[in-house]
Parts: sequence; structure tokens; C-alpha cells
Amino acid sequence: MIQDPNRIIQNIRLSEKATRLGEENNEYVFIVNREANKLQIKAAVEKHFGKKVAAVRTATFDGKARRQSRADAGRTNHYKKAIVRLKDGERLDLV
Repeated sequence: MIQDPNRIIQNIRLSEKATRLGEENNEYVFIVNREANKLQIKAAVEKHFGKKVAAVRTATFDGKARRQSRADAGRTNHYKKAIVRLKDGERLDLV
């Protein structure tokens, strides 16, 4: 069981869609540890940023295969994405 918030939250996703979610729905997108569950993600965001979380949605993604026709074929990393909605009145200043 992962306890450390720095091991749960790996990165913040700042794409066009993530920015739009933040502006319209007060939702922020994080890349998180694949073994973390929603309760751990919620606790990590609340502890790390000091904000109250209303909801957490997660999705896991498998890495894409690369260079299949050669001997050094590989794939990109698998990852888990969490979309965290903060309670009304809460905001994150990411930029």
C-alpha cells in the first residue's frame, strides 16, 4: 500500500483538454502510480496541495507498441490517469 503522496502523484498533465477541464469543471488531470486507488489519490492531492477533493475518476492506459518490425522492438510506458474534481471555491494555480 502506497502512503507517500510524492510516490502516488507522478506528474500533472497540462494538455489542451486538461486545461479546458480545469477552467470549465474545476477538474485537474494527474498521472499517478498504477497501483494507487481512488482513496489514496484523493488523500495525496489533499495533503500535497492542501485543497478539498470532491471526486476522483481514473483510467489506465497500456503503452503503445513501437518499432515492431525490428529486433529492438519496444513499447511506451503503461500509465494511469486520474481526473480530480475539487470542491467549489477551491482552485489550483499550476502555471
